[in-house]
Amino acid sequence: MRIPVVPAVRRGLVCVLSCAAVSAALPASAAPQVKERPRIPFTERYHAVQRGGLVRAANSAVTCRRSAANARTAAVSCLSARAGRGAAANHQYEMFYTDVDDDPNTFNSSRAELALPKDARVTYARLYWGGNLRVGEQKPPKDNGRVLIAEPGGAYKEVLADSVVGHRTANGADAFHATADVTKLVASSGPGMYTVAQINVAMGRSAVGAWGGWTLVVAYARKGAPLRHLSLWDGFETLAEGRRSFRVELGRKRVPVGGSGRLGLVTYDGDRGITGDSVAFEPHPRRSVPLSASASDGGSDNSSPTGGGSAAGGGDAFDSTITDPGAARHLREPAHSNTLGYDSDVIDLSPALLHGASDTAVRLGAARDYLWIGALFLEADARG
Repeated sequence: MRIPVVPAVRRGLVCVLSCAAVSAALPASAAPQVKERPRIPFTERYHAVQRGGLVRAANSAVTCRRSAANARTAAVSCLSARAGRGAAANHQYEMFYTDVDDDPNTFNSSRAELALPKDARVTYARLYWGGNLRVGEQKPPKDNGRVLIAEPGGAYKEVLADSVVGHRTANGADAFHATADVTKLVASSGPGMYTVAQINVAMGRSAVGAWGGWTLVVAYARKGAPLRHLSLWDGFETLAEGRRSFRVELGRKRVPVGGSGRLGLVTYDGDRGITGDSVAFEPHPRRSVPLSASASDGGSDNSSPTGGGSAAGGGDAFDSTITDPGAARHLREPAHSNTLGYDSDVIDLSPALLHGASDTAVRLGAARDYLWIGALFLEADARG
């Protein structure tokens, strides 16, 4: 079904106009000239202690081409790479836009399910998007702060970044990361399949490769749910030569002994097969617990050739996956196991909370890979 475009007011506050009034995508010139910075320190965007939780929907914006050229030049075919077989990375392929809608006005689009519990009330929602502007082509940055989103069964609305956009050129990539508040849209629309289109990413092939995607993070309240800390942090940081470790202090989070929780991370250009990536959670000062991002996504073969995202020294924590802990299964279109350069991972925090938590932090590491870090979110039991 074609999804027509409906504009929305700026700064992520979405209002619906008549579909008959607008029949095509807004021109690129309508995008705002938002401020950009090469580095944005991580700060807390949202925090609440309430009975409820955090959920997210995510997908990538580019994937490999199914072409004879890829079959000749890559050790793993494009179809096998998408299915998660072998150590396939985006720089090994000619990359092209993912486009699941039938709207000729969009050049990329993808969908993912936002699964909210019954009777949940949305209290906050934020959309993140980003990617690489320089691959076989060079995209101008003027559209970094503009994206289209369609709620379940709805039409596209324009969403514009409401914060400074991260934009940095390094290691052969021209990377950006943007964000906007979409609470009103999600609160009124509820659960279901959300479609995001027109992320300003480049296609083609280069030594760095094409990558990009989006993540929608939603906090909700629900009667009878456990009392929890719900926190969302964002910024734009790079792990590269000269800086291989990054630590975010999350502040005082009083979690009971034996509590449960989940940690979410949004990162770009984590290549499958390039080992040495790590994630660790610090529940108390001077105590660090390595975490493992279990590769599991919607029933596809998402096994990692390097141990499924282990945080150990030889692990590959950022391996181009959209993961959920345990038996969670969320629909995506397309539902590629290897997203070829985009990670939106949710990791079980329970092993790190056996002794509770007080002053908390997260530490990320990358021994060999180049990573661009955009957001993290925390859901953890709170002391009553």
